[in-house]
Amino acid sequence: MTFAPRTIIEPFRMKMVEPLPFCTREERAARLVEARHNLFGLHAEDVTIDVMTDSGTSAMSQDQWAAMIRADESYAGSRSFYELQSAVRSITGLEHVIPTHQGRAAEHILFSTIAQRRGGGAPQATIVSNAHFDTTRANVEACGMCALDLSIAEAKAPTSEHAFKGNIDLVALETHLLAHAIDTPMVLLTITSNSVGGQPVSLANAHAARALCDRYGVPLFLDCARFAENAWLIRQREPKHGERAPIDIAREFFSLADGALMSAKKDAFGNIGGFLALRNPTLAEQCRQALVLTEGFPTYGGLAGRDLAALAVGLREVLDVRYLEYRIASIAYLFDRLDRAGVPLLRPAGGHAVYLDARAFLPHVPPDELPGQSVSIALYLEAGIRSIEIGTAMFGHTRADGTQEPAPLDLVRLAIPRRVYTQSHIDYVAEAVAYVYSLRHTLSGYRIVDEPRALRHFTCGFSPVVPSSAANVSTAA
Repeated sequence: MTFAPRTIIEPFRMKMVEPLPFCTREERAARLVEARHNLFGLHAEDVTIDVMTDSGTSAMSQDQWAAMIRADESYAGSRSFYELQSAVRSITGLEHVIPTHQGRAAEHILFSTIAQRRGGGAPQATIVSNAHFDTTRANVEACGMCALDLSIAEAKAPTSEHAFKGNIDLVALETHLLAHAIDTPMVLLTITSNSVGGQPVSLANAHAARALCDRYGVPLFLDCARFAENAWLIRQREPKHGERAPIDIAREFFSLADGALMSAKKDAFGNIGGFLALRNPTLAEQCRQALVLTEGFPTYGGLAGRDLAALAVGLREVLDVRYLEYRIASIAYLFDRLDRAGVPLLRPAGGHAVYLDARAFLPHVPPDELPGQSVSIALYLEAGIRSIEIGTAMFGHTRADGTQEPAPLDLVRLAIPRRVYTQSHIDYVAEAVAYVYSLRHTLSGYRIVDEPRALRHFTCGFSPVVPSSAANVSTAA
């Protein structure tokens, strides 16, 4: 008889620990006021559990640290660049690898180059996606193009159990391409789809999207920040792929693409870094020329050699079966605990985060009063947990009359850093969310009091709409 444990353990052990900061509730209330109720404005030393993002927050492995020490810091032609190039080519099959200091730099270089290739004039070019994330949309629009999301209907229904809510709507895509292919420089599939809950894109959907792109002569690109998590969810949920190695699933996915951009701060365990990978040599050369202006020489792209070396190792480590099994199971663990507590969630569990359905959490707070921001603030105030609103504050906009145009969903993302927190930390998060949910009737909304022109949620200020409840920050302060 063979031992078959039901518990999926962390496939690593700790060699170094970092103390957690703790503040009192009164101190946290004061910090929130100082930050103008924007959790991006908090000092990290005032946050106990930080699940605001999984970007750049991973714990690196002993092999990554060793690679950093061995790294080559040559300005041009660094050995560490060629190690990264080899890793990217091995996984993606894409020949031209261009490092950048992070994903949004890759976005800007790619979109600005495409816009320049097209020249000016009407009609406006449109980048079509299953769901652009915040910086992606901002960079598309900053380059004078339009960002169009064609998510499937199930992606807009938080309670739907559709296994691949990251899929692009193929009917809508064909309708768009039939009328506007000439003004569509690319279709961009985001895997997994962060904006709709870290949900995966199926291989069947990607193959169908590729066929449509071929029919209408439009390139297909991937935003592949979480490609390994997407591969594992395909293995779990898509028929005929259950026994395949994650690397094989990933390679098939990349074989469908003309290019990819990546924030390597996610599935490459990097604290910084990103890249563009392209098939077209002419486009690659134009992107390299744009990169030299702002990022640096094409073999370092704004990164130190040690960063390049760490990413080269991380890209291979992330496809380990034991790691991915643990990673997705740990997200499902938090999801299941909150589900049993009755907390409204975006379903099903995704790849890198658990998303609270803030509109169902606070049904008495209308979308234009930012229920997601209210829940996020309450989580920090009560438990020192920093999360992030993914909703009207992030994706909505202020109308001319000062009211808010709501986003399709109002969510609170609990993004779990890779290889950082233990099960007891996750249990603490679950207890805190359940506690805040028990206080939900005392929570009120927020409004935006000042905002920049783009990516407003990073730096805008918020103010309570009704500063009267016992849980309200301004009263507590």
